[in-house]
Amino acid sequence: MRRIVVKLGSSVLAKGTARLNRQGMLELVQQVAALHAHGHEVIVVSSGAQMAGREQLNFPDLGKSVPAKQMLSAVGQSHLMRVYEDLFDIFAIKVAQILLTRDDLSDRFRYLNARDTLDTLIEHKIIPIVNENDSIATEEIRVGDNDNLSALVASVVDADLLIMLTDQPGVFTDDPRKNPEAALIQNIMQISDELYQLAGGAGSEVGTGGMVTKIQAAQLASRSGIKSIIASGSESDVLLRLAAGEAIGTHIEAAQHRAESRKRWLLTDRTQGVLTVDDGAATMLKDRGASLLPVGVRVVEGDFRRGATLSVQTMDGREIAHGLSNYDSEDLRKLCGKKSAEIVDVLGYSFGDAVLHRNNMALL
Repeated sequence: MRRIVVKLGSSVLAKGTARLNRQGMLELVQQVAALHAHGHEVIVVSSGAQMAGREQLNFPDLGKSVPAKQMLSAVGQSHLMRVYEDLFDIFAIKVAQILLTRDDLSDRFRYLNARDTLDTLIEHKIIPIVNENDSIATEEIRVGDNDNLSALVASVVDADLLIMLTDQPGVFTDDPRKNPEAALIQNIMQISDELYQLAGGAGSEVGTGGMVTKIQAAQLASRSGIKSIIASGSESDVLLRLAAGEAIGTHIEAAQHRAESRKRWLLTDRTQGVLTVDDGAATMLKDRGASLLPVGVRVVEGDFRRGATLSVQTMDGREIAHGLSNYDSEDLRKLCGKKSAEIVDVLGYSFGDAVLHRNNMALL
């Protein structure tokens, strides 16, 4: 038994049309039902609310304003969910809608609530269908963050595998629509800057995300110890074959062993500031799992309170960790380069010797 998050893009749901393709959706639902019947725990992250809204309103010309897109999402959410309910009902499977934004998962308490809700649904054999709450959010609409949302959900539920289905067979060495000699990259051990360049621009005109956001999502999942696969939703029995281990699409391996729950949250949380550390501190963090002491901090960026999630980067700009700060930004600027024994002398008080304690830090 495995826990699998399946992300379905708008282009997969449309099958080359401008509306929800019920036949194509039924094929995917049938595969999810088969995985469910074999004991796998499946969470579906679905795009398509705006497209469903346009279908329901008979394809109005509303322009590209954010309020218009939010309206389409509000109309389309219930329609999309009704289609899923009807299709899963064929297989006597109950489904539940979960609407999230990235901000919901950046707050520790809301993160835990989301995790508990999803775990309880799975425990009762109910398939969660997660969508971004873009009827009130704006950034997700502009950026197309549903790919990253699927990785966040995979991290929240401690999934074994994230499958992102799109209208492309995977990641190529070049744009296959322009270069017929472009080759599919079947396995990726580590995500690099060159890979982002290969991912290029947006994909289908139907969806809001492109291959770049899928690479971002795969990187986030990889940091959480989760393998990702990017594959074509048009491939026959794609979910069943991928779950069986078949080499379809592009497989992105996990960068590390499964992170514990608190550290998975640190990886998904939005950082509120940046600490630049010297080479000695970077080595201590990476090689010895040490806490970050003020003596190793060189630059403090951002304004934040004590307890904020911070990004730690090296002198050459490489991000190496996320952690919860024991001090606010004003205090940290005073402590840069100071020894821990000097904290009380500098501030008049102390919240501990470390800027970021190793128990509240996740290495990337």
